[in-house]
Amino acid sequence: METQSTSTQPQKWLNRNVIGMGLTSFLSDASHEMATAVLPGFLAVIGAPAAALGLIEGVADAASSFVKLAAGWYTDRIGHRKAITVGGYFVTGVAKALFAFAYAWPLVLVGRTAAWLGRGVRGPLRDAILAESVPAESRGRAFGFHRAGDTLGAIVGPAIAVALLAWLQPHAAADPSAPFRLIFWLTLIPGVSSAVAFAALVTERRRVPSHELRFWGALRSLPSSYRRLLVGVGVFGLADFAPTLMILAATQLLTPGHGVVHAAQIAGLLYMVRNIAYAGASFPIGALSDRVGRRGLLVLGYLVGAVVAAGFGLAFMFYLHSMAYLLVLFVLAGVYIAAEDALEGVMTADYTAPEVRGTAYGLLATVNGVGDFVASAAVGLLWTGVSPVVGFGYAAVLMLIGAAILHTVR
Repeated sequence: METQSTSTQPQKWLNRNVIGMGLTSFLSDASHEMATAVLPGFLAVIGAPAAALGLIEGVADAASSFVKLAAGWYTDRIGHRKAITVGGYFVTGVAKALFAFAYAWPLVLVGRTAAWLGRGVRGPLRDAILAESVPAESRGRAFGFHRAGDTLGAIVGPAIAVALLAWLQPHAAADPSAPFRLIFWLTLIPGVSSAVAFAALVTERRRVPSHELRFWGALRSLPSSYRRLLVGVGVFGLADFAPTLMILAATQLLTPGHGVVHAAQIAGLLYMVRNIAYAGASFPIGALSDRVGRRGLLVLGYLVGAVVAAGFGLAFMFYLHSMAYLLVLFVLAGVYIAAEDALEGVMTADYTAPEVRGTAYGLLATVNGVGDFVASAAVGLLWTGVSPVVGFGYAAVLMLIGAAILHTVR
């Protein structure tokens, strides 16, 4: 693996590492989102309930949480992160092909969990490398650029998946699941390419190993202000349900007027629009945070998230099947995710020292992962057991509480 031993801070924010990580994330997200865009439709074809989708997303997020913190701390201890990050991208890139073998939802759970374990390993380490690749005053732009590149893949992926589904579905009368299975196989191309891109393009500034760094000591060394920040992040995370539940909501709302297959295609396109909004908002939000500060922008993003959750609840309450209404919700979802993903990562670097930054990013990712597990499982179970109105209402209330807590952090 190529490394840099220099200790000088880079002066340009748009450098080889930022571009390389943007390309890597573009390819990885194209792979991931190809599968995500059609997964709810595939589960509907094989007869899985909404609760299964919530549990799949929640269990996968919980499994990844177990490795995020350990991976971050371990790389702080050994002084380098790149090789493990490449391995995480590779595992994520190949695991989704398991969906092609599924005839019931448990195998989808296995594939999703394996992919998320790889994602859990790579995420904190990549963010730590990114934070150390740019000057502190430019982190918002660097993280915003990276998230924009990440999300461009999330635009291309669903576009390819929806186009393939539309092209293949008329020829699959004997087996409606066949087009979905081919799409899962094709995710291998960008998925494996993402690991190759990171290995070839990203350089690492290795540090002297800190073998005396103990796990609990690393956690105790994190600033108390950072731990307070994580409380607000964690409460919001308990409501931050997986985007596949939004796709499923749109599919169910549109099915009476369009049929399940056409509704799944429209929902996939709405998800692509959400990702366009995400990509378009990421860099401006990150750059603006370099000028005006980050906390207020993140609070505003959390409030937009609460509006989105409440909007889906109202759609089910009043049987709002309008594509224009759903389009607004998906666009707002892209904006709040852009603020969340860019600013939480930048604030973590702002609050912590490089020697424990892997641990800090691992802790952030673990808090978010546990929240994602609870959010996806809770919304899915409340949706199935009570009503979707209750599920999305639960999410809206907790998002508001998370925003209020974050507002008090100084």
